[in-house]
Amino acid sequence: MNNDQELKLQAFLDGELPARERPAVADWLAADAEARALQQEWALTRSALAGGEPPRPLPESREFYWSKIQREILRGEKAGARAAARRAVPWWRRLLVPTAGLAVLTLGLSVALNYWPPGRQPHVVETALADSGAFTYRDLKEGITLVWLSYPADSGLADDAGADIIE
Repeated sequence: MNNDQELKLQAFLDGELPARERPAVADWLAADAEARALQQEWALTRSALAGGEPPRPLPESREFYWSKIQREILRGEKAGARAAARRAVPWWRRLLVPTAGLAVLTLGLSVALNYWPPGRQPHVVETALADSGAFTYRDLKEGITLVWLSYPADSGLADDAGADIIE
């Protein structure tokens, strides 16, 4: 006896088999000794278990549970469709947001570092090299920068400028 036959026999014993299939299963029980033996075993098991646990009626109908299962299936299908839509975003759009954020951050940092509050005194910037011979003056209020280059850097050569020219 295969699994499908056992399921039909169980449905017959539980009264769940459709009316059009009941005569066929009853004829099969009359002809098959193994099926009758299994039916008797299940009937004895059912009678032994009948007194052990009271039947629990379902608070909701069978349709309620099937509709709940159907809703979960539909919810899963919608979630799968949303995930597929997220995967369909082009690669350049996925890179656009971080790149734009980095550009805004860079621009903001650049503006913050170059900002000079109005009303402050201009400052003088000099090079760290003592022998460069360059001096820089910046006036932000007037918007000018002056760079003074003294050539040659060595003051000793500047005094002898016309003496000897090395070619």
